[in-house]
Amino acid sequence: QNALLGVQTDNYQLPLFTKDRKRVELLLNAATRCDASGEIVGVVGVGQDITEINQSQAEMTRVANDLTLLIDTANAPIFGIDANGLVNEWNRKAAEITGFSKEEVMGQSLVRKFITAEFQDSVQEVLQKALAGEETANFEFPLYTHKGEPVDILLNAATRRDASGSIVGVVGVGQDITDRK
Repeated sequence: QNALLGVQTDNYQLPLFTKDRKRVELLLNAATRCDASGEIVGVVGVGQDITEINQSQAEMTRVANDLTLLIDTANAPIFGIDANGLVNEWNRKAAEITGFSKEEVMGQSLVRKFITAEFQDSVQEVLQKALAGEETANFEFPLYTHKGEPVDILLNAATRRDASGSIVGVVGVGQDITDRK
């Protein structure tokens, strides 16, 4: 309708039904067609079937939500840092063990803010190795709680990569081993 008024329509999604009642998602672009004198005489439309693309995006969203839920509800402290060492993931168990909420730690330097001075260098080294693609398993260190109490953590530090394979950070999966010491 807008195209008949001279307004181009870009990326308009609409559902269509095939002859056998199957729903198809269409991405439509429509432009006004004018005659030699500039009078609108019709509309030229180009459509693309985006049904599979929409289904793939919905599935990716579902999987991402499932993984987020898995990480958040895991019975192990899980954190993530970006390439600069700033916290970008902090699950419920990490919050429970440390007393620091996700909101309090996001964007903070993991090493400078939450690791004692005596362990900052060794934890930084483990994280730097992971940022270089070398993962570390079973690394022990104390993490300090909101109340200043030490919690002994056994950590696995894994390299985090984006869709193109570039290293973008580290995921740490820990275990509270305080009671075992």
